[in-house]
Amino acid sequence: MRHVDSFEIQPPTPPSHNGVPRSAWARARRRVSRWHRPYIAVLLLLDFGAAALASLIAINVFEQASAGFYGAEENPTWFHTVAFGLLPLGWLLILWGNRAYDRRYLGLGPDEFKRVIRAGVAVAATVSFLAFATKTMLSRWTVGFALLGAMLLILLVRMVARMALHAVRRRVGQAGHRMVLVGTLPECLEVYTAVTRNPGAGLVPVAIHLTDGYAAARGIETPVPVYAGRDVLALVREVGGDTIAVCGSASAEPGELRRMAWQLEGSGVDLVVAPQLTDIAGPRVHIRPIEGLPLLHVEEPTLSGPALLAKNLMDRVAAGLGLVLLAPLFAAVAIAIRISDPGPVFFRQPRVGHEGRTFRVWKFRTMYVDAEERLAGLVDQNETDGMLFKMKQDPRVFPVGRFLRASSLDELPQLINVLWGEMSLVGPRPLPADDGDFLGDVRRRLLVRPGMTGLWQVSGRSDLSWDEAVRLDLYYVDNWSLAYDLSILWRTVGVVLARKGAY
Repeated sequence: MRHVDSFEIQPPTPPSHNGVPRSAWARARRRVSRWHRPYIAVLLLLDFGAAALASLIAINVFEQASAGFYGAEENPTWFHTVAFGLLPLGWLLILWGNRAYDRRYLGLGPDEFKRVIRAGVAVAATVSFLAFATKTMLSRWTVGFALLGAMLLILLVRMVARMALHAVRRRVGQAGHRMVLVGTLPECLEVYTAVTRNPGAGLVPVAIHLTDGYAAARGIETPVPVYAGRDVLALVREVGGDTIAVCGSASAEPGELRRMAWQLEGSGVDLVVAPQLTDIAGPRVHIRPIEGLPLLHVEEPTLSGPALLAKNLMDRVAAGLGLVLLAPLFAAVAIAIRISDPGPVFFRQPRVGHEGRTFRVWKFRTMYVDAEERLAGLVDQNETDGMLFKMKQDPRVFPVGRFLRASSLDELPQLINVLWGEMSLVGPRPLPADDGDFLGDVRRRLLVRPGMTGLWQVSGRSDLSWDEAVRLDLYYVDNWSLAYDLSILWRTVGVVLARKGAY
């Protein structure tokens, strides 16, 4: 940690020319951050190889694969050119047209995969149109297998590439963005906490530039150097940054953000804005220009409709299959619990669910049978704030129970709650019903069903403060979608394997 008062205010340097004085024919300077260039090159090779591999598998599976290609059996050159050359190349062009190689969507979030799926639909439509226009009688099974296989393989290789990118960011600290945060100190520290929570995102704050004066932060410890009264672009170059993040109210000053954007033209430095509306994101926010004034229009959260119906269906089907497939594991865990401590295998506790309805959650018992009686003597050792009691070395947990908690196996019986419609696979964590009323903002989390996993679990679990856990739960309620649920489920696998924040 650093103290702000160890830095001195330096007089601002004259701003560089911006806007109109720059030649309209001048070529923009290359981006300072260039990690995406080799990454995109690798993606191009992987996508081409995945499409070609899908064609190869389809040709070997279906004997009529060359149907529609005149003379393919005697001279397969044209058929192989289309299958292994033109079709994969068409995939790359349509992926590019759908911006699946745009650096803004690579490495984080579901947008990259959404664009791959859109490209798959476009490729299928293009192939169908060409076959119809040329009256070519292609093998429908072969074409369908090749197109669907190519899309699945491309999604798979991009997942692997993303995992490799995240590993490089975590272990080496490369392939990311070095950010200078601009705003008031509280706003900048809030953004710092958010972007550093997930190192795989590749956002690395390296400095803070204050807009409210040096005296407002004197003597306060900060994780990165703090400056004030400097030319921001010169500061970025001095600290080796490549991105300026304008935080909170700094983006609301009339004309300042526009002038900063002008100043950065041709500099190769990226500009991002973290507005005060920090907990509203994704499809709920739309920019609607009115007479030259861009307005952020915030839609109401979607808490009903076809998407919610699909979520419920996915929950029930996945829970039913999970209970059947995991039955042998359940039996093994039950035997281990009974050997460790005689008593019931399951622990059932009242929890508050959707719209305040109370239900009893299913969990494997991980504590000794007298755990509730021993709780009163441990209250002063609580290591978390808010409505939950947590101890990293809780003496009430028996050894097998400690393993079940670390591996999250104790949560698997909640599939029963999901099957009965009391819980969901993804949602806010269910809180005990005897911990008082849900007042104020906390009550809003009851608008959706609680989940086996959620944004809190993939963001730190028990290591989070109560306020941070509530904030993440409310963010999920306001911004949930099926794609977001699938993303959280995928991230949960990594968190569980790493045993992060579980005790």
